Amino acid sequence: MNLMDYSLPFLIIFISTKFLEQNIIVINSKTHPDDIQVLKHLKNGFDPKSISPGSCLSSWDFSVDPCDHIFTDRFTCGFRCDLIVSGSNRVTEISLDQAGYSGSLSHVSFNLPYLQTLDLSYNSLSGPIPVCLSNLTHLHRLSLTKNSFTVPIPSSLGSLSRLQELYLDNNRLTGPIPPSLNLLVSLKRLELQQNNFSDELPDLSRLRNLYYLDLSDNLISGKIREILPSSIVEISFRNNSLRGEFNVNLADLKFLQVLDLSYNVLTGTIPSSLFVHPSLQQLTISHNNFTLLQASTSMGLASGLELWLWI
Repeated sequence: MNLMDYSLPFLIIFISTKFLEQNIIVINSKTHPDDIQVLKHLKNGFDPKSISPGSCLSSWDFSVDPCDHIFTDRFTCGFRCDLIVSGSNRVTEISLDQAGYSGSLSHVSFNLPYLQTLDLSYNSLSGPIPVCLSNLTHLHRLSLTKNSFTVPIPSSLGSLSRLQELYLDNNRLTGPIPPSLNLLVSLKRLELQQNNFSDELPDLSRLRNLYYLDLSDNLISGKIREILPSSIVEISFRNNSLRGEFNVNLADLKFLQVLDLSYNVLTGTIPSSLFVHPSLQQLTISHNNFTLLQASTSMGLASGLELWLWI
């Protein structure tokens, strides 16, 4: 039967039905359309050859609504949705599997105002860290560990006032650590180890909730300054190019338990105050150029301090 044989009312109904079928994901979507676009752009930014069968991204099928089909064979894994706004689900977490994805994030807008976790760690992503990550105003955890991101950290990350955990370790990041990180007032854990950061230690004194800091295995130089908040518990500056005498007053770091200064170019006297700190449990200062150990009536070792001093 030729299409011209249909009556006009039937033709209108026929066309309308086909239109609805093609656009049903928009009309009946439980996922906010902006969130769908970001998920699409994220997947499209990856090299298709790196999306292996059985991986999270291989299952993402945008012919159906993402949040309505999460944990099905269409969207097996990789993100989480929550009903934030009445009638619309928002993406609150993106945590991709460690499947060796390659590609970049340069074309992703990250217009996800309710995202709390972004974890793309242990893959092969490259290029710069996007400036637009600052759009993630509710982000609590950002992990880009073990990728191949390059160039300096964008200063815009300093606007993430709710961020509590930042993992940028094991990449190829360069340049100085931006001063804007001192604006991350909610930050508790900062891991930047095994990159190519240079210049001096950044001032982090405003991070009143920070308890863990790892800047080891970089190219950081200059002197150790009083740049840390009193909340700090564990510090590693291992394997950098820090030089000069260690004359920082640790008395204000009353919760400090672990301090690693090994494999630097520190010189002069090892102060006795290091050995009488009330909470310090592990001190590693080997492989430096210290010339004198300041004596003390109490070296603190009886309180359980573990000391790694030899060269």
